[in-house]
Amino acid sequence: MSAIILFDGVCNFCNSWVNFTISRDHRQFFQFAPLQSEKAIELLEKHGVNKQDTDSVVVIEDGIAYTYSTAALRIAKGLGGIWSLAYAFIVVPKFIRDGIYKWIAKNRYKWFGEKDQCMIPTPEIRARFLS
Repeated sequence: MSAIILFDGVCNFCNSWVNFTISRDHRQFFQFAPLQSEKAIELLEKHGVNKQDTDSVVVIEDGIAYTYSTAALRIAKGLGGIWSLAYAFIVVPKFIRDGIYKWIAKNRYKWFGEKDQCMIPTPEIRARFLS
């Protein structure tokens, strides 16, 4: 069993979170693909997610696409251990969680910058990226 994280490959903040996740995902539960990739576009279409509505992170797990704050919380849960405690925030009403999430997502380039191209994974973690 695994989950797929689709992320904004040119966002410095998103890339930092992908690196954070990789370094803590000891079970190798997650696979990754930048939203700019053909594979991500294919997965978004398959799961009925409009790329214009969500441009930062999508988690696909057990055939369900999660977006916004729910996607972030699913990542925390999937990491297990102490990180899974963050999933307790799922009880916060979605409109509040998503409001905060969308505010951060809207400002992420201004606050953290962006890259000219998607990140290139090291050979050690390349196998975890979908092509």
